[in-house]
Amino acid sequence: MIGLVSFWIIYNRLKEIPHLKEECLVWFTESSMYAVLVLVLCLMPINWGIESYKWKSITNQVEQISYSTAIKSVFSGICVGNIAPGRAMEFLAKIIFFKPENRPSITVLHFINGMFQMLITVTVGISSIAYKLSQKHQSSFFIYAVVLGGCCLILFFCWTILNVSLIQKKLKFIKWFRRLEMADIRFSKQLIVRLIFLSIIRYLVFTVQFFLIYNALSSQQHVIQVFMSIAAYFMLTSLIPMISIIEPAIRAAIALFVFDNANDQTITIVLTSTFLWIINVIIPSAIGYIVILKEKIDFRAGSAY
Repeated sequence: MIGLVSFWIIYNRLKEIPHLKEECLVWFTESSMYAVLVLVLCLMPINWGIESYKWKSITNQVEQISYSTAIKSVFSGICVGNIAPGRAMEFLAKIIFFKPENRPSITVLHFINGMFQMLITVTVGISSIAYKLSQKHQSSFFIYAVVLGGCCLILFFCWTILNVSLIQKKLKFIKWFRRLEMADIRFSKQLIVRLIFLSIIRYLVFTVQFFLIYNALSSQQHVIQVFMSIAAYFMLTSLIPMISIIEPAIRAAIALFVFDNANDQTITIVLTSTFLWIINVIIPSAIGYIVILKEKIDFRAGSAY
């Protein structure tokens, strides 16, 4: 339903634009546009390189792996994550690079690691929405619901990160977590600070990526408002479950909703979200697929544990 609604929103916005094809072609004749896309593409390895370092740092307390192995684990996870909504299957590929006896603990760490990034994304997103609300005298009930829900999520993420051991005990009702003894996971203050810092740096990287493409397609003068909209966009795209085949449509529809621009910005918004999706998801997924083939990963063997 989310996918159908997204396609409907995009179609209705695009059909109102005269000379749509000609406007799109204009951007692809500009050499500066290609230079920006190359720059954004160069930022992609930094984005996922930081995530790989985070993954190595958080898993070291259970099993020490090399940085190259962490990179393979992350890219494989991106690839397999496209199978299910919300990237729910991502952990299956990531844990395969660890010893079988450590995989239950690594699974827990996968979701906790995601919460560090979500903590930053939601915190900045809620702040941006509060800013946007202050600029308008009237706002929809949906926006207020998002703010309240975001605040609850922030509290939940903080509580989870600080109570990992308790969560491990609660997971014992699941057979897979009972079969093998899980390592006692406890985060030191230094590790928490490091993971939060790396999450902030990574957030800045893909924010800059979005702005570079968006500004190249249509030069922006209200920079603060743009960054506030980008923050809200990232929060909503992180919270709404995605399936790869309709993901670009959902992302574009969310961007159209968040930026709330006139129809002359519709093409810019749709192209920006699509380009960013290709660079940060599709290309890394292709790299992950190559890793899976090269490593000859057998997921059936991994599922036996």
